[in-house]
Order: sequence, then structure tokens, then C-alpha cells
Amino acid sequence: MRNSNRRITTYFILCSLLLIGVIYAILQSNLQINGTAKIQANNWDIHFNNIVVNENSVSIGTGDSSATIDPENNCKIDFEVTLSLPGDFYEFTVDVVNAGTIDGMIGELNKTLKVNNEVASEIPNYLTYLVTYADGMEIQTNHKIEAGVTETYKVRLEFKTDIEELPSAATITTSLEPQYIQADSSSIPKPELFVEGTWSQIVEAYNSEKLIYLQTAMEAGTTREVNLDLDNDGIPETTGHLRIANLSTPSECETAGFSQTACGFVIEFADIITKHNYNSAESNVGGWPASSMYNYVNTDIYNSLPSDLKNKIIETNVVSGHGSTSGETNFTSIDRVYLFSTKEIWGKEGTSNPVTYDSAEEETRQLDYYSYKNVTTVNNSNRTYAIKEDLSESESYWGLRTAVSIDDASFFRVKNNGSWSYRFSKYLEGISPAFRIAK
Repeated sequence: MRNSNRRITTYFILCSLLLIGVIYAILQSNLQINGTAKIQANNWDIHFNNIVVNENSVSIGTGDSSATIDPENNCKIDFEVTLSLPGDFYEFTVDVVNAGTIDGMIGELNKTLKVNNEVASEIPNYLTYLVTYADGMEIQTNHKIEAGVTETYKVRLEFKTDIEELPSAATITTSLEPQYIQADSSSIPKPELFVEGTWSQIVEAYNSEKLIYLQTAMEAGTTREVNLDLDNDGIPETTGHLRIANLSTPSECETAGFSQTACGFVIEFADIITKHNYNSAESNVGGWPASSMYNYVNTDIYNSLPSDLKNKIIETNVVSGHGSTSGETNFTSIDRVYLFSTKEIWGKEGTSNPVTYDSAEEETRQLDYYSYKNVTTVNNSNRTYAIKEDLSESESYWGLRTAVSIDDASFFRVKNNGSWSYRFSKYLEGISPAFRIAK
């Protein structure tokens, strides 16, 4: 087998500009105009800072050097690594800091790659070379970095595993020189990850624990559109809106028998996408898993979602409460799409609380979004965050998976003012489902 060591030499440069301007005017004739213009002191300073190497990266060997910012030029990073085996990689993140007073934007990216000092027109098929923002978004020209803002790049070089033949030893030199210039009218802000990123990029940000990009969107209640094919005819006819409902996985989520519905990366609909009844008869026997609503949500609703999103949905261990039927205990099901429970919306605060009549309330927790918004049954102002609008109507009621423990016929729902009620399962109820994503 041929020697497969690859020596990778890479450098990055951020080009700096110093902008100085003077404006003055003296116009004199029979008429006289005197004016004074003052120039405020400004400075241009975009540079690298804070390199963090992925702890699973290849070790730095003899003759190699870890990624380091040039001590005489904080716009330059150099490193040399050796990738010996398929699957070896070197990865790090670095902050791009606009410490000046002038907004900048990327004018040129200026990428080059050489193999044994010969310029390569494309990346060799045995190498993956990616430079993105830390959240996985592509770095593009005209992206704006405002004064006082810090963005993070992620750099990854990998000896690919899916290669048919090991290549000969070679030295690969790569360079990326994002040239920052003063922002003008053509500059565009970095895309909002949750709104404009692909689902793969969103999941990558979550998996790599770059949660700041997602946390901000969750706290703001940011939504992104999704096309739905509710009649499953292959043609999406409805547009819903998704938002982040949860990002954390506290210790109780690891407890056996605890519902995973408010653990990890949970996405919910911010609107009511359609209506359906729980059962044709007035019954909550068998709870959520035995209901017609359960089958509809896990088949029709799931199948209405676009494939790139479905590919990221993971199965969720769901615990749900029971009604008053003798002998029933809490139910456990494995769902792809599900409805929330009472505690997941309102928490446990208050004496007049539907959680009192939820037999499974100890097996779940309040979702991060509703906790951050301080949604409770006793907070008339904040419970408005539980209000959702029907896609074709105004604010409406939407159903939960919780059977009412004191009767054998009803399920809980959220009213159009954010408070709670329940009614017989035979009536149509608004559906605003949720699911978890990862991978």
C-alpha cells in the first residue's frame, strides 16, 4: 500500500484597510458661504482572535505546527498538519472580530489550493476542505460584519474515508484570504441560520453545540416557513411556520421513563395547521397512543412535511397521561410527530392548573421556549405566548396529548387566550404538532 501521509500547509489572511477622509468647502464670490465639517476619529480593525482546535483533531507531530495567529499580523493564521489515515481530520474555529468603528463586508474570498506546489483546479477527491461560519452557513461575498461584532469561522481538513485507493504522499497547500472592505449599499447581513439555513446546517449547529445561533432565534420566537402537503397528493398547498421550542437536555431527561418530548432539539408549529378529532366517540380510553389523532399526526402530518426535514426528525419516547378508566396507567409511545402536554406549556405554577389533572405530569418538564417566556396559567400577560392562529382563521383553540384524569371522555386544549380547557374527544380540535430533530 502506498504511503498515504499528507502534509497540509494552510494560511489565512484578512486584508485590512485604513480609511481617511477630509471634506471641506469654501465658495466665494459676491455671495459668501462659510461652512465647517468635522471628521470624527474612526478606525478600521478586522482581525482574527481565539483559535479553538477540535480536541478530536490529529495530534501535532514533529515538524508540524498547530493553528496559530501570526504574532506580527493578527490577520494571518498558519498551520501544518499530517493526515495519515482515512478519517483523520484537523478542525478549528476562529473568531473574526470587527473591533473598529466602521462596518465591513467581504469583498473577495480568494481561495487557492496546491498539490506539491502545483495549483489544483479542484479539491482532490481524497480530501475534504471546508471553511464555513461556525453554524455551518456558507461564507459568501458581500456578507456584512458590523462594527463591534464578532463572527466565528470553522475550518476543517479531512482525509476522506470513502476513497477507492489511497493516494501517494503529497504536500497540500491551501489558502483562503477573505478580503474585508468597507460596507456599502450592496452589503447583506449574515443569513439568519434558523430562517435561511438548510436543515443539515441547523442540525450541525446544534450537534456542534454552537447554540448561540439557535438560542437567539428561540428566545425571539423566530419562525421559518415550511410547505405542507396535507392532502398528500405530492403538491404542497399550505404554508406553516416553525419555531424552536426547546434546546436543552437537563439531567431529568436522562431518567428512565421520562418523556423526551421537552428534551433536546424540539421544533413546534407556531400556528394551527389543520383540525382533527381525537376519536369519533366520546372517549379517552387508551389515551394519546390509542387515539385517531395519534395516527393522523404520525402519518398524515408527518408525510406532509418536506423530505429534507423528515430526514432530520428522530423518534421520540413519549409519555402521556390517562383518563379515569379503571386500570389504566400512563402510556408510552414512540412518535415521530406529537402534541404537547399541559406541563410542557404552562409548567406547574398556580393552584388552578391542568397539570393537576395530568397523571403523567411528573414525567416531563416545561419547554425552554415557554419557560423563557414565563408562561403560566396565573400570568395573564405571558400566557399569550401560548396563543396560536389557525392558518385560515384568527386565534383558535389547539389540542394537547393529555387525557383528562378525572373523566373518560376528554382531552386538554389551549384556548384562544392562552389559558386552558378541555372537552369531549369527538369534536374537531386544532392541530399544532411538534417533533425533535438531530442526526
